[in-house]
Amino acid sequence: MGRESIGAAEVRRIAALARLALSEPEVARLSHELGSILDYVARLDALELPGDEPAAAAPGALRDDEPAPSLDSETALGSAPPACAGTSSCRA
Repeated sequence: MGRESIGAAEVRRIAALARLALSEPEVARLSHELGSILDYVARLDALELPGDEPAAAAPGALRDDEPAPSLDSETALGSAPPACAGTSSCRA
């Protein structure tokens, strides 16, 4: 099976999405490491296991989306940072 690759530009794009500042050596290292991970996942994906079903096909894996009562504000914000004017606040 061929080596999966992820280029430096893709590493930088993913890092930007995660708001990570990476040096060029880190970009090179992560490009190699992420390529190794993708290669391993491709090898796992190629395995043919008898009786193996995707988890989504298992009974009860997915349930119907049924309406339910919403949480009240106090419960929903109970473990959130301090509130201001009825909303939670956090640093971006």
